[in-house]
Amino acid sequence: MNLPSKVLEQVVDQLSSLPGIGKRTALRLSLNLLKRSPQEISQFTQSIISLKENIFSCTVCSNISDEPVCFICSNPKRNPAIICVVEDIRDVMAIESTGTFKGLYHVLGGLISPMDGIGPQDLNILPLQERLSKQEVSEVIFALSPTMEGDTTNFYLFKKIQRVDLLITSLSRGVAFGSELQYTDELTLGRSLEQRQEFKMPHL
Repeated sequence: MNLPSKVLEQVVDQLSSLPGIGKRTALRLSLNLLKRSPQEISQFTQSIISLKENIFSCTVCSNISDEPVCFICSNPKRNPAIICVVEDIRDVMAIESTGTFKGLYHVLGGLISPMDGIGPQDLNILPLQERLSKQEVSEVIFALSPTMEGDTTNFYLFKKIQRVDLLITSLSRGVAFGSELQYTDELTLGRSLEQRQEFKMPHL
């Protein structure tokens, strides 16, 4: 793509580095920014800088937050005895949008995927084990995407955290196999959460 300005080309390159943004879309966005006032551009760039500098990873569950402890973990009305394990922050948002879950979360930060070089040591599994050893938790819900990687992670977690006094459940299969949790509609996700079932290891 031949552009008349090196500055414009740099902006297009930066925007097109974002997921789902191609060169043509990046150019359209860049030209739109060019039409904005200096004040609007200043607000735009400051919001991006603030995104990086002023957002915390919750020290309890690893959700994103404006404070060291997120508003969910610090909410006294939430049930600390139930922890819902999810892949990333988008899944927290998806489940919260259903309005059905009143427990706490634990964000793993990914799924076990040997093909991608992601092992258990790359996920927030040890912090989950530490939470379970310190908190009085009666149930852990596996709310991972029903994919091969999600199932692999479920099996690994189950072996690591299972104990007699802990109920381990998973979403009902209302969420289609192979789909990502964050893209499941609110009604289906809410129903799958409410109708969760006790997790059992498969008999090989």
